Amino acid sequence: MTDKKALKGGEFLIRETDASDIFVPEEFNEEQRMIAQSCRDFTETQVLPNIEKLEHHDNELLRKLLQDAGDLGLLGISLPEEYEGFGQDFVTSMLSVEEMGKGFSFAVTFAAHTGIGTLPIYYFGTEEQKKKYLPKLATGEYIGAYALTEPEAGSDPNSGKTKAVLSEDGKYYIMNGGKMWITNGGIADVFIVYAKIEDDKNLSAFIVEKDTPGFTLGAEEDKMGIRGSSTIQIFFDNAKIPVENLLGKRNDGFKIALYILNLGRIKLAGATTGASKLAIDVSIQYANERKQFGTAIANFGAIKYKLAQMAILTFATESLTYRASQNIDDAINSYIAEGMDKGLAMIEGIRQYAIEAAIAKVYGSESLDYVVDEAVQIHGGMGYSAETLVERGYRDSRINRIFEGTNEINRMVAVGELLKRGMKGELDLLTPAKAVAKELMQIPEFGSTSVDYFAEKHKMIVNFKKAILMVAGAALQKFGDKIQDEQEVLMNTADMLMYTYAAESMMLRVEKLSGMFDEEKLAVYKDMLDVYMFDVAHLLNKSGVDMVNSFAEGDEKAGMLMGMKRFTKAASVNVIQARRRIAGRLIEANKYCF
Repeated sequence: MTDKKALKGGEFLIRETDASDIFVPEEFNEEQRMIAQSCRDFTETQVLPNIEKLEHHDNELLRKLLQDAGDLGLLGISLPEEYEGFGQDFVTSMLSVEEMGKGFSFAVTFAAHTGIGTLPIYYFGTEEQKKKYLPKLATGEYIGAYALTEPEAGSDPNSGKTKAVLSEDGKYYIMNGGKMWITNGGIADVFIVYAKIEDDKNLSAFIVEKDTPGFTLGAEEDKMGIRGSSTIQIFFDNAKIPVENLLGKRNDGFKIALYILNLGRIKLAGATTGASKLAIDVSIQYANERKQFGTAIANFGAIKYKLAQMAILTFATESLTYRASQNIDDAINSYIAEGMDKGLAMIEGIRQYAIEAAIAKVYGSESLDYVVDEAVQIHGGMGYSAETLVERGYRDSRINRIFEGTNEINRMVAVGELLKRGMKGELDLLTPAKAVAKELMQIPEFGSTSVDYFAEKHKMIVNFKKAILMVAGAALQKFGDKIQDEQEVLMNTADMLMYTYAAESMMLRVEKLSGMFDEEKLAVYKDMLDVYMFDVAHLLNKSGVDMVNSFAEGDEKAGMLMGMKRFTKAASVNVIQARRRIAGRLIEANKYCF
């Protein structure tokens, strides 16, 4: 990376970030806002009125909607103009995914096609493969799908049994096996399929066309949610795949799958942001209209709490998602400036921020689950009726904690990747961890000399990071190579990492907004930050104390418990009044307005 200010992936734990170095959604330019408006108009006028039909497996309509999106250029936002795309940056593609995220199950169809169904060819394909498939995928003439999961190979995809054997004449790979949970499977023309060639240790990737001999489609699955998307099994019975349809190099399929999963993870966070905003809009409007005990339920404190918390979590998700997205864009541009091929630069840019992508996926999906759950609660009995949007949103949300690797896997990916980079020397975790251990032996500061609002918040974030380094470092010293077997410890570490990244991202956004907004407008953003950081301090303390109690004893345990108390200390906040002010702004606007 050429920019000395740029943080490498995971480096946020050991370095501070300047607010001026991050991107915030308030900085979208006019072109980006126009693209977002096009996506919003499409969702509101063409998707939402047809949701009920889509949920009854009207695949003809589903395909037409994707083709209509292609006619508007919405399927090729990430692709270069030479392949009929718009050639937009990663942040802009994320904005389009956010807006499409308001389209319930259609958002899944859209994201699968534009992301995991198209981009493997762009990133890893030969020039001939790109010219053959990308223009048709960009316009919607072809629909894309991605086939990795098997009945016995979910979280461990490299254990898949689907096999390809080179034909005697060397012209085809003869493929046998099957895949399941294939999004877009019932409408797709092109599938990215993963299989092992002969007795290879690792997967290889293939481009498989729908009309390939020996390739058949299963029936549509009936699902708890996202019913309007197509999900099927696919089967290979001596299917003949032309050798020129090998995607990337032999044995590189597992690597390709991981890169694309990183992409899918952060894109999912963008979609959950859009879905959360829609659920909040609908909930506020219902709360303003619904009267009980002679007044709108929006006037009740319990409802205000829910609305405020829904907004705080959504604001945090949005903040960390666009922060990471801009980091990816900056990394891509830096690699290109160094002379790297653009496709390879995009792969490396996304790989660099695999930790942040995993965090974003977990945080976004769990925040949306909270938001839609409370949306149903605000609607009361009506929220349980299939006539309401919130009922559908509740069902559709649940898959997000399983998609793109379960949240449990993603938590372990975030921590595992961080430790791996530390072991390789890519991140110097040891020096700051030793500094924290030394600090524990010193007399702590009492009180605070700073009166600056953001200086205090920065100090809190620094201490949160010290808490992580303290307990994670001690756990690593205790368990060594066997740390991978201590999943509860890894989960707690991942939660501390995730909440700290979210809190820092929100803090930096609000700090940057302090140079854009007057103090009166900024006040409610400070309320959100105050409440969130106060809550996070207590969440970190709980996770850290649980870890310490699980492996430490005697003086070491006492010292670390004192350290946790010191590093998660938070000044008192009147969270009730702060949430009331946040809710008041939402209720007055009658929509999500941050």
